[in-house]
Amino acid sequence: MLRALFTNQLALGCTQAAVATVVALLVVLIARTREIHLERETSVALLRGIVQIIAVGSLLLLLLLRGPAWTTVLLLAAMAVAAAATSARRAAGMPGAFRVSLAAIAAGAGTVTALMTWAGAIDTAMTSLVPIGSMLLSNAMNTNSLTLNRFRSEVEAHRGLIETALALGAAPQRAVAPYVQVSFQASVIPALDSLNSLGIVWIPGLMAGMLLSGADPLYAAIYQFVTIAMMFSAAGLTALVGSLLIRGQAFSPAEQLTLRLQAAALPGGGRGGSK
Repeated sequence: MLRALFTNQLALGCTQAAVATVVALLVVLIARTREIHLERETSVALLRGIVQIIAVGSLLLLLLLRGPAWTTVLLLAAMAVAAAATSARRAAGMPGAFRVSLAAIAAGAGTVTALMTWAGAIDTAMTSLVPIGSMLLSNAMNTNSLTLNRFRSEVEAHRGLIETALALGAAPQRAVAPYVQVSFQASVIPALDSLNSLGIVWIPGLMAGMLLSGADPLYAAIYQFVTIAMMFSAAGLTALVGSLLIRGQAFSPAEQLTLRLQAAALPGGGRGGSK
């Protein structure tokens, strides 16, 4: 219907964005009837999302036309810092959340991107490396947020057991080892589900775009698998590094549990989500 009303592509895109925004806000209003308040957070996220994607799209266009090759690394590094900042906000109240997030995301997405580029699985051209690298960074960011939040929830739920173990002489790493494992396993579930459902539940946009551009369907399918497998690898490395690093931030040099004190300072009992 919209395509019949708008012949100008820019006007069509703005209208499509408006419709998508209205649908998202309707979901928020429905949630509000159940006393679930996400109005402010969702409104800010929608506004930031449209502004950021337009700005990044314009920057990418400029770089693709005139930018030197080294700007690819700089751009991905900036994306990694932004991803770490976003993930750290989700882990508000956790000491060292930004440092842990940056190290985990860089280790996960950065290592996989570097290895696959070295192996020749990712083209070094900016038009290929930046989009794929950004997908890996985004997936690593989401995984890291899940890891940190689940670890904090597990520590808060089992603080009595942890402090008892410490009082009995257990090392801090040993006292929280079961909760590190739980947070890791929970955070990689989305990546595993994406692999399990690939081609059955969803056909990702990369494959669809390759098919529309005239690529061989079989090659498009295989390359899409390569991308999802890379996303799982990045998620797994991110969760592993993040869960191992954050456990050290939960204790003081005197081996006392400090995460509880940090979480207690937050409104609503230490939960990072907005209401």
